[in-house]
Amino acid sequence: MERRENLALFETKRYEGRFIYRLFAVTILVGICLIWAYRVCHIPKQGENGRWAWIGLLGAELWFGFYWIVTQGLRWNPAYRRTFKDRLSKRYENQLPGVDIFVCTADPTIEPPIMVINTVLSVMAYDYPQQKLSVYLSDDGGSDLTFYALLEASEFAKYWIPYCKKFKVEPRSPAAYFRSLPPYQENANLTNDSAIIKKLYEEMENRIETATKLGQIPTEERSKHKGFSQWDSYSSRSDHDTILQILLDGRDPNATDVTGYTLPTLVYLAREKRPFHFHNFKAGAMNALIRVSSKISNGEIILNVDCDMYSNNSKSIRDAICFLVDEEKGHDIAYVQFPQNFDNITKNELYGASLRVINEVEFHGLDGYGGPLYIGSGCFHRRDILSGRKFGVVYKKEEKRGNRKEQSVCELEETSKSLASSTYDENTQWGREIGLKYGCSVEDVMTGLSIQSQGWKSVYFNPSRKAFLGVAPITLPQTLVQHKRWAEGCFQVLLSKYSPAWYAYKKISLGLQLGYCNYCLWTPNCLATLYYSIVPSLYLLRGIPLFPQISSPWLIPFAYVIIAEYTYSLAEFLWSGGSVLGWWNHQRMWFYERASSYLFAFIDTILNKLGLSNSAFIITAKAANEDVSERYEKEIMEFGTSSPMFTILAALALLNLYCFSGAVTEAVMAESVARLCETLFMQILLSGLLVLINLPLYQGLFLRKDKGKMPTSLALRSAAFSLFACICFTIFY
Repeated sequence: MERRENLALFETKRYEGRFIYRLFAVTILVGICLIWAYRVCHIPKQGENGRWAWIGLLGAELWFGFYWIVTQGLRWNPAYRRTFKDRLSKRYENQLPGVDIFVCTADPTIEPPIMVINTVLSVMAYDYPQQKLSVYLSDDGGSDLTFYALLEASEFAKYWIPYCKKFKVEPRSPAAYFRSLPPYQENANLTNDSAIIKKLYEEMENRIETATKLGQIPTEERSKHKGFSQWDSYSSRSDHDTILQILLDGRDPNATDVTGYTLPTLVYLAREKRPFHFHNFKAGAMNALIRVSSKISNGEIILNVDCDMYSNNSKSIRDAICFLVDEEKGHDIAYVQFPQNFDNITKNELYGASLRVINEVEFHGLDGYGGPLYIGSGCFHRRDILSGRKFGVVYKKEEKRGNRKEQSVCELEETSKSLASSTYDENTQWGREIGLKYGCSVEDVMTGLSIQSQGWKSVYFNPSRKAFLGVAPITLPQTLVQHKRWAEGCFQVLLSKYSPAWYAYKKISLGLQLGYCNYCLWTPNCLATLYYSIVPSLYLLRGIPLFPQISSPWLIPFAYVIIAEYTYSLAEFLWSGGSVLGWWNHQRMWFYERASSYLFAFIDTILNKLGLSNSAFIITAKAANEDVSERYEKEIMEFGTSSPMFTILAALALLNLYCFSGAVTEAVMAESVARLCETLFMQILLSGLLVLINLPLYQGLFLRKDKGKMPTSLALRSAAFSLFACICFTIFY
């Protein structure tokens, strides 16, 4: 764009307290080194009790120390951004780039159509020139129910978008907006308009939910739109032709709202699926969208959002554009990533699902070293970079919109279908050099790393009014499965050719490289965590010390590192807007994820690398029954199923309970409590903390009667495992 003024469209500030943190981090490092020195200098001699356990603890502490060093890449140099949207409007209002918005869904059962269309309506109503917006819904479930819901939304949008403009509505998801309305409005006109638009929405919602419950579209409705005929040859969600429908064409003078203004282009796409052609999960869907949209609208900017992440800030699109069109610094920015936030988090964050520290601390740290990861939702990309443009290569700018061949909508649909065929990617660079990368369940992270390794920068923007709000898991099984997928995918990235450890070496800054490694090394944390939560407790049961005595000066580095790190962690969490109980819940989930999700992610990744299993993309359920929702709102932990992850967690919890209570009981009976505290203080503290952190699990095992408790069979099985381990260790060691 032509340069008209020198005023930047955004500014970047560094965190002023970073030097104090660096000094604090150095003291922690000194403490860690002293712990390592203690372990090495006090290894029991051959034949002495606890020698191999001691060596194992040395290995675990070496890992924890190394991983702590890696995490410093997220806190060493944080950056904070501010945009100037008024300057953007003054300078470029008539030259704003076209934006294609991709909304992805994959299963109408666990991602209800009414939720999906609320996301679609929220992005259709952005505060942006409507003729420059195009919204694409990718339905990998190939569901006529989802298509029907989108068809209903296309009609409701004619009323909803003008209403949003007139009253500057926030948020622009109808469901979220109506939830936020007070019981009455002071403005009589607004009350009347609100009642009308709410009635229209409720009627649409009832039609969609009725069809969803029945599992079919009313015959009368099917006959009204030609698009339903595309399901005539439909076999199953994994075996069907490409289904492509342009429901609203922004170039059509008849595609207007009730006030006569142009509506955004709205497109439904269910790419072709065949049983014998691997479809590459979300990455395949995104690449099909990139190709199809290039034929229909070809917006310069692409925003992709998950179907449950509705727009909460209608101006966030302008925030992103500020970074991408800035004359001085915008030319090397490939994408702008907004955080994932959720509107169903409980007061004290029962499952630690807010991603609070990641959003408010860690991603700002990544931004200070060249930009955040691409996390698959809430991200604005330059189309040409996703399409293969290399860093430093300047393409001749072409007319993007308004240059489409004069084709009717039907002709355009037919000519575009081939771009979403199941075999289109074969023998091409799609999934390798073009589009999102294939071969990983977190294709977004791999793609972002590849882009940054070419020399491009990214930007993290975290405005005070959150740009997107979604649905967080509301049960423990959902949470653990979600973290398993994330951890497994990041570990796959570490072991792939796109590994930040070698592929990105010297291509990105060391701080950013460490930042990527922090997430890619989530999975191996399970080994050290499991060792630390089992072995010291078993040796406590036998009265064998594995840590310095309470009177030893070597206890000081242990005490300092533990107290300083937990104090800093709590302060960081509170500074990010959390509560003390919320922090404690995060500590619990930290342990649960590492002891179960990451363990299974580690095993599955190794088996996959050995060719003994295949990766699967698991979608987190977005719907739950009333009982589950009620317990979640009361912050009662939900178990409910017999999961291998729960067996491990329950066995660990009971093992620590046996060991802690057994050691304390024996000391009381022998009147040697003082000796126990003197020699085994650290092991008592560790085992006691594990017992305390597992209180909700004990309740689920033995005290609760509701449907969210642990199954009886699992309780018996885990109790037997842990008791057997304690007895065997006591007898044979």
